[in-house]
Amino acid sequence: MKRDSDSRVSVDIEHSSLRASLIDAIRRVGLCEDVPAASRRRRRSSRAQRGVAAVEFAIVLPLLLLVLFGIVEFGVALYDKAMITNASREGARAGVVLRTPKPGAQDITNVVLAYSRNYLITFGSSNTPTVSVPSGIGGTFGTPLTVTVSYQYAGLGLGAMLSAFTGPIVMTATTIMNNE
Repeated sequence: MKRDSDSRVSVDIEHSSLRASLIDAIRRVGLCEDVPAASRRRRRSSRAQRGVAAVEFAIVLPLLLLVLFGIVEFGVALYDKAMITNASREGARAGVVLRTPKPGAQDITNVVLAYSRNYLITFGSSNTPTVSVPSGIGGTFGTPLTVTVSYQYAGLGLGAMLSAFTGPIVMTATTIMNNE
């Protein structure tokens, strides 16, 4: 036995037959693997890993797309709700401004429908908002004018499926402003 310069112990085996039998014993016990066999196993396992990754991706992709599509659908529904609220506000504002003659219910409805036609995302649906102006048309200074807008949200995919189970999704916005 001799010592290396970095103070590690190494065994000097002189006889080739002793060296060969020692290597065979180590391989049988499983302490050392044959390099070509290990390389083949590694190559085989990397191919198998690629296959497993493809299967996992195929399983997870529909779920990811469903979540992504749901986020987009929810964003569109939230946007449409904001536009319905803005349309009712525009209709109320058109009805309360001081002008002669005072706007009627049809004038207010036209303002709301024009705003909705320009800004709602309908996905080609023929749904139009319904407008009701129950009180305050042509009122005097300080009396309230109420404008209510209802819209049946159609949705693109998930909204339509949800409507099939729960019934139509109706968005409503009410604005009350005082006449000027």
